[in-house]
Amino acid sequence: MKNKLKLGQAAGVVAFAIIIGAVSMSSSSTVDARTTTAEANKNRSVNAGVALNLTEAADATELLTAGVTSALTYYGADVSVAQNDSNVVTASAQGAQVGDTAQETEQANEAPQTPTVAQTCGYTNLGMSVISSGNLNIRQEASTDSEVVGILTNHNACELLEDAGDWYKVTSGKVTGYVSKQYLVTGDEAESIAEQEIKTVATVNTETLNVRAEKSTEAAVLSQVGNSEAFTVNSVADGWVEISVDDSVGYISQDYVTLAQALPTAKTIEQVKYGDGVSDVRASVVSYALQFVGNRYVWGGTSLENGVDCSGFTMRILGKYGVSLPHSSKAQPSYGTKISASDAKPGDLFFYGSGSSISHVAIYIGNGQIVHASNKRDGIKVSNAFYRSPICVARYLPD
Repeated sequence: MKNKLKLGQAAGVVAFAIIIGAVSMSSSSTVDARTTTAEANKNRSVNAGVALNLTEAADATELLTAGVTSALTYYGADVSVAQNDSNVVTASAQGAQVGDTAQETEQANEAPQTPTVAQTCGYTNLGMSVISSGNLNIRQEASTDSEVVGILTNHNACELLEDAGDWYKVTSGKVTGYVSKQYLVTGDEAESIAEQEIKTVATVNTETLNVRAEKSTEAAVLSQVGNSEAFTVNSVADGWVEISVDDSVGYISQDYVTLAQALPTAKTIEQVKYGDGVSDVRASVVSYALQFVGNRYVWGGTSLENGVDCSGFTMRILGKYGVSLPHSSKAQPSYGTKISASDAKPGDLFFYGSGSSISHVAIYIGNGQIVHASNKRDGIKVSNAFYRSPICVARYLPD
């Protein structure tokens, strides 16, 4: 009878604490639940919840149950019951065991983790190139005497496939080969660079797509872009994707592009080769121009190292080979001989714009590719020669 009286007193205080929690009062109560020596081996459990029921356990353990929301097991110690910030009554004591703790910890561990940039872009073992200027060669074998099969520019991404001593075997874009280890960073350092370089890319998935001046099919067509061409996305709204095409900003229909998060990757050697039967001069022009891939675009600039625009780029490159050109894409065609795009050879110039108005120029490097100072975002890069429709093509070099 005395045991049940003590339990009744404890239950009264627990019930009182529950009422305090229900009205959101910031207070606490302490239950004196000391036991006699004879009672020390009897376990007593107080469960605080919503229904009150007294039961007698088979092992002489006495339970005072009031629901299932929170629980306290005590062993003849001072027991305190208090309100937490969520208005749920909790209890604590020396030797207390809170049944929900393990479950809450497990749920916290199972909470979804924010994916890394590497994971978002599909990399398992990310490497990022770090070079001060020029290109980083990807070679067929782990040797500086091996054939170059592709190039990386600064802060390009690759998947690390194998550690080969002073080299990594990597794959980047469509290129697989070996890169000198000293020019790659991995782990947290690679992830940090990737966080700066990740961008949304729109890849054209139709044969030819109009780039319009406004977000409307009635707007003027600035140019056309071809299948598989990829462009950095400025914004997406109302079913239109804003992109930068050379020096202009235009809009393409979201229905005909695939949007994805991506990191910059390597260029294949096919993008930098110039084909058979090309003169040494033309081959040299292409090789020289490609040294500056990855460098800055600066409107009005003429420095291949510190910043150049499209006509400044062609002016400086061909100037090295004795061709004098003005610093104007509109004026440069008249200094050469116009030819058909189908007859173009490495070193010829492709001119682009809207209608018949020329606003951009690039150097043809063979195999349907050009190298050009594109825009502030992309700098000097390699592109498909027909990423937009050329207005004209002109020749300046002897065969």
